[in-house]
Amino acid sequence: MQGAPETSDLPGPVTTPAAWRGSELFERDDWQLDLTADDLREIEAALNHAEQESRPIEESPIDDFPLVELSERLAGVREHLETGSGGCMIRGLPVKNFTEQQLRRIFWGIAIHLGTPVSQSAAGERIFSVRDEGYKIGQPQARGPNTKKRLSFHTDRCDVIGFLCLQPAAKGGDNQLVSSVTLYNEIRRRRPDLLRVLMQPYYYARHNVDQGNALPYCRQPIFSFHDGHFAAAYLRVLIDRAYALPELPDMSAQQLEALDFLEETAADPELHVTFRQQQGDMLFLNNWVTFHRRDEFEDSPDPDLRRHILRIWLAVPNSRPLDPLFEANYGATAAGALRGGMKPKK
Repeated sequence: MQGAPETSDLPGPVTTPAAWRGSELFERDDWQLDLTADDLREIEAALNHAEQESRPIEESPIDDFPLVELSERLAGVREHLETGSGGCMIRGLPVKNFTEQQLRRIFWGIAIHLGTPVSQSAAGERIFSVRDEGYKIGQPQARGPNTKKRLSFHTDRCDVIGFLCLQPAAKGGDNQLVSSVTLYNEIRRRRPDLLRVLMQPYYYARHNVDQGNALPYCRQPIFSFHDGHFAAAYLRVLIDRAYALPELPDMSAQQLEALDFLEETAADPELHVTFRQQQGDMLFLNNWVTFHRRDEFEDSPDPDLRRHILRIWLAVPNSRPLDPLFEANYGATAAGALRGGMKPKK
């Protein structure tokens, strides 16, 4: 009888609150925060204050959006994102009571109570509109969030990613979320040989919109540990693009098998959850312990009813330390460092 796979050389399994399985996430106390009437009054007062200051939204400091009671609850969200389940849905913002400009200011104001927004493009934009822009495959402006296609499980180049739903799709566009800690544990149990591969660095190509980045590619692991802290990062499209570059070696058969097994495991319905962001929902995710994806969607023919989600990338002050290999892509690896995002094009 064949013995259990050898795992003595591997860290773990990892036992943290972020190691949830499937619908266990929805039972966690830190998964959902419902805005109260008092919270909404605070938000409206903060919005009025910020509008009186009249600074551009993306230059507005935290003092422009003062929150008292809600600020303490958001500090709890920030802590739970790092040491808890790694995800939080904030519900109850009455989108229809505000203009889009006001909603951008509210989203910015809440986000800066969690961390520091970083750039999401070479243009330096820190609030990004996720919606179908009609770009065709191959156009340099095209990126997954600006299409209606189904996205694969991935992480973004920041500690915490935030989404505010202004308008859901007419059909589709559901979200899936999986714990990357659980993925690590599952792959460790089932295919430790492939986990060893996933803990070695893969090549990543420069994103087509990352024109302020002088590096055509970098190397980083998918699963990693540094100073006892777990971290996972994954964007398959940039890995595939890198290994298609003529100056880089071909991806090995085992590297390919490991990536395919990772995606197969993440797609297990017992491991991930599916939900739909409703109008006014704010979703915040710790990219180091969760992977997320989105289903294909269909838009309404009415332009005012087309799917529109605002996105913010945050560096947070309570972040974990990272493997030094992440420095090329994130700019810094120390705990609490200002890191991630894309450099503006000079």
